Amino acid sequence: MTENLNRRKFLRGSAVAGAAALATPAIADGHGVTLKMQAAWGGGIFLENAQSFAARVNEMSGGSLTIEVLSVDAVVKTSQMQDAVHRGVLDAAHYVPAYWYGKSKAASLFGTGPCFGWSSQEVLGWVYAGGGQELFDELMSELRLNVVSFFNSPMPAQPMGWFKEQITDASQMEGLKYRTVGLAADVLLEMGMSVVQLPGGEIQPAMKSGLIDAAEFNNPTSDRDFGMQDVSKHYHLASFHQSQEFFEVTINKDKFNALSDDHKAIIKNASMAENSGFYWGNTKRYSDDLLKLQEADGVNVYRTPDSVMEAQLAAWDKVTERIASDDPFFAKVMDSQKAYAKNVMNYLNLNQPDYKLAYNHYFG
Repeated sequence: MTENLNRRKFLRGSAVAGAAALATPAIADGHGVTLKMQAAWGGGIFLENAQSFAARVNEMSGGSLTIEVLSVDAVVKTSQMQDAVHRGVLDAAHYVPAYWYGKSKAASLFGTGPCFGWSSQEVLGWVYAGGGQELFDELMSELRLNVVSFFNSPMPAQPMGWFKEQITDASQMEGLKYRTVGLAADVLLEMGMSVVQLPGGEIQPAMKSGLIDAAEFNNPTSDRDFGMQDVSKHYHLASFHQSQEFFEVTINKDKFNALSDDHKAIIKNASMAENSGFYWGNTKRYSDDLLKLQEADGVNVYRTPDSVMEAQLAAWDKVTERIASDDPFFAKVMDSQKAYAKNVMNYLNLNQPDYKLAYNHYFG
């Protein structure tokens, strides 16, 4: 009963909506400054992550800077969040770049781009230490968007997702109606799939009704909250379609510039601290919920076959080459990423021992 209630609450979203939740400009009064940040999440672990980031800012500032988290659709639809921050309707937003990549396909390179042999950790390294933030700021200038953004929370590779049967070969993907978002949609179309882009809360009902044949969202915890185990018993982990992603916290540029230097530093450093808090906490939750899916819900869990992942890499090559030939900025960002990945992963691949070898030694 509790699980059903939690699921309904997750799909419904929290009750922070209506006129009382309308965004106002950053408030400066005797108690400090308040920024209202709408999240793209109606409940579940990602809303908790947004709240965790806000709590870090609030605690680090001693209450002089407060971020108030609004739930999904509290003021505007998720697809309108970036524009709302740009116009100052919202002070800030918590989402992922793939949600606004329709303005520029280069947006997907900041979190959901091709895998150059790196994970989300290394992509964030590129953002912070390899010129990625500067390129993102250049993109915002090119798009004339009045926002600044901070990236955090390195996500593990997203599962290939839920299917009606076990996938053993790439040929089974042909013609499947599949849900994903961002540049990954172009990649899977290249593989012969029929792609539908749906908000998270609509995935399970769409698969249940037959609107789609297969789907992914992000992780075992969110998937279980959505009730995907009720519409499929075949769950495939490992994929290159979105093998690295992280959150974007975007803030109206005028409101950010009006903050004190201390408050600006708090936001930046709270974002960096959230990298660790997210990875440690979410990885444990995902691991626990994967076991629940297997042991309590009877889900069959598989590793996606290499043939599928090889086909994904080949599709990535075709898609990115096509886009880069028409978009010099896209090519510029991708070249920067390749240079960083080639350098950093050369060291990591040579230096890191085979952790799977050690795992099998102890656990079989």
